Amino acid sequence: MTAALRLDVVSGSLLIGAALIALTWANSPLSASYESLRSFQFGPAFLHLDLPVHSWAADGLLAVFFFIVGNELKQELVHGELRNPRRAILPIVAALGGVLVPAALFLAVIAGTGGEASGGWGIPMATDIAFAIAVLAVIGRHLPTPLRTFLLTLATVDDICAVIVIAVAYTGELSLAALGLAAAGLAVFGYLQNGRGRAVTRVRATVPGWLLFGPLALVIWALMHASGIHATIAGVAMGLLMRTSAREGERSSPSHRAEEVLRPVSSGLALPVFALMSAGVSVSGAGGFWSSAITWGILAGLVGGKLLGIFGATWLTARFTSAHLNPQLGWADIAGVGVLGGIGFTVSLLIAELSYADAAHLTDAKGAVLLASVVSAVLAAVLLGARNRHHRRLRAQRSDARSG
Repeated sequence: MTAALRLDVVSGSLLIGAALIALTWANSPLSASYESLRSFQFGPAFLHLDLPVHSWAADGLLAVFFFIVGNELKQELVHGELRNPRRAILPIVAALGGVLVPAALFLAVIAGTGGEASGGWGIPMATDIAFAIAVLAVIGRHLPTPLRTFLLTLATVDDICAVIVIAVAYTGELSLAALGLAAAGLAVFGYLQNGRGRAVTRVRATVPGWLLFGPLALVIWALMHASGIHATIAGVAMGLLMRTSAREGERSSPSHRAEEVLRPVSSGLALPVFALMSAGVSVSGAGGFWSSAITWGILAGLVGGKLLGIFGATWLTARFTSAHLNPQLGWADIAGVGVLGGIGFTVSLLIAELSYADAAHLTDAKGAVLLASVVSAVLAAVLLGARNRHHRRLRAQRSDARSG
């Protein structure tokens, strides 16, 4: 079961299934029970953690997902594509283009609207890693492996940019005391992970990892939440602090062990529950959906802006610098990834909830994210499906040439 939850197709399918259940539930005669569940509060009040279920999903469970994102980025920086600047530059620049152009398009569409509407500029910036990789896995069995690496690097950098935006632009009142304590906790976390002193080595050897790092991670998360910065930032920070190399006496690195344990939790629990609690858009409450500038701003940003930003930034960088595409890839493949980048599901829904207090604006934003993600997935399936057939023919031709 846990092995299946590590598969891209399975995790993406659970994410989509949870979103469909949420949409159906929110628009059924049982919609009141859906809202009741989302707003049900629990948790220790003396720690200011008596939160509604939807906040526990967005602030708590999603921190596990962001830990996986940070941990995966650390592995790429140390051992993967991001270790080599010449290889990493194209997907990194593509990610930046895929962040800036959608935000600019959103602001261009929303210009003149005023009020709270302009606050959602960060919504079309994010690409959903799990969803996008799942679509690529389903339709692209014959696509070159470097294309998946390009998408994974792009989406990871994209999510890190979104996390920075959340921390800087969507943070309310800041408690410097709590933030300082969270930073101190992260310093301890990093030292316990990477320190080489005799004392810390003895501690790591005698105390099980889950007992050493689990309580510390919860304390760091709670302090980050209390600081006013979105608590998912704690997940990313801890992921980036993970040690990715095994030392003497270890069968694998802490990064690898954490990935094995927590990826099924992220795929099988954190992401589906977040989707279930966030994707329940009531159609009856979306009467002005098609006339809303928020709707068109998000659609323009995700469906058009991602393609323009990702493809344009990649082409310009390859055209005017020494960076170049992997020989196995063509520009049509990058265009397909650009379209696939318009799937903005998880983080886009999170930013939507942080952007709008007005129920109508939030409904329009969530509906637009869901619609843009579906449109992008369908368009990407058509384009990358054609590329999949192209690469399959190329492989068959090379195979025939070798056998002949």
